[in-house]
Amino acid sequence: MSVVKLKYVDRFKDRHGRTRHYFRRGKGVRIMLPGQPGAEAFMLAYQAALAGEEVCKPVAQRGDPGTFERLVQDYYASADYLGLKATTQHVYRLMIDRLVRDEKIGHRLVAQMTRQHVQQIVGRRAATPAAANNFLKKLKILLHFAIDNGWRKDDPTLRIKRFREGEYHTWTDEEIAQFEARWPIGSRERTAFGLLLFTGQRLFDVRGMGWQDVVNNAIRVVQSKTGAKLWVPLHLELARVLAAWPKKHMVMLTTKFGKPFSAAGFSNYMADKIAAAGLLERCVTHGLRKAAARRLAEAGCSSKEIAAITGHATLKEIERYTKAAEQRQLAVSAMGRLEKQGANKNSQT
Repeated sequence: MSVVKLKYVDRFKDRHGRTRHYFRRGKGVRIMLPGQPGAEAFMLAYQAALAGEEVCKPVAQRGDPGTFERLVQDYYASADYLGLKATTQHVYRLMIDRLVRDEKIGHRLVAQMTRQHVQQIVGRRAATPAAANNFLKKLKILLHFAIDNGWRKDDPTLRIKRFREGEYHTWTDEEIAQFEARWPIGSRERTAFGLLLFTGQRLFDVRGMGWQDVVNNAIRVVQSKTGAKLWVPLHLELARVLAAWPKKHMVMLTTKFGKPFSAAGFSNYMADKIAAAGLLERCVTHGLRKAAARRLAEAGCSSKEIAAITGHATLKEIERYTKAAEQRQLAVSAMGRLEKQGANKNSQT
């Protein structure tokens, strides 16, 4: 079998035994190449890299070879990172940059990181379990990338235990009614609330919903996190809410200045309006997605029916709602039987 040999292309086997290739001229940028030499995607990427090297000045590398700063730059230029969705890239970059900055490890050698170092990094964030777990996840990604590219052979994050995270509170019907009583139909607050509650979508996806997405009495959604394409029928209450909201802009939800919300801006906006409604701190925006799933479960929907609305990739979390709803229904039925039996006995005496 012939092997295609190309200039400036190196290859090696990663820890999984897979052969990886990358383009690098001299001390320039290392560029991961997809697939195998000779394949269309590989050759297109190779030609692009080759042309880029010929017409552009070499891109300066940050950090010394073998350091975390250099590793991060190589990761950002890799197919692993560039293959992620733009929103995911943004989140990853924010967290990775913060990790390197806060831990002051940019100048440290990747090969010298030990299991103890990882435990210390995670342990310093014990007060915020979710943040600790997220930083551990990003550190794993960087170190696995380092292993795959021959920077080190072992994984110091192996078997590092994740913190147990608390669950988001699921809004009760009483809490939902309290918010609705404070913010009437026709207000920006109620419109945002209705979209979150009656579509069951994440905050990031709700903030980008536009009037063009409403087709045939339903809202079309492409989830930014999973890429899932959903068709969510309009609930009658949501239809009432939207009918009372002016169609001044393509995006349904805008700031008071008529501009689309940023993700952080929409999150802060909802947090302020929830607090203004006098609700407890446990009532956060993501809890409305859980409330939507709870209501569907209590209405007797199956796990698959709920997932058709929420877009959950796995049924594990949804099955908790259906199980809880079933338990309540059975408990009511059981207590009714017991009361009926008692009433029968009393009537016989």
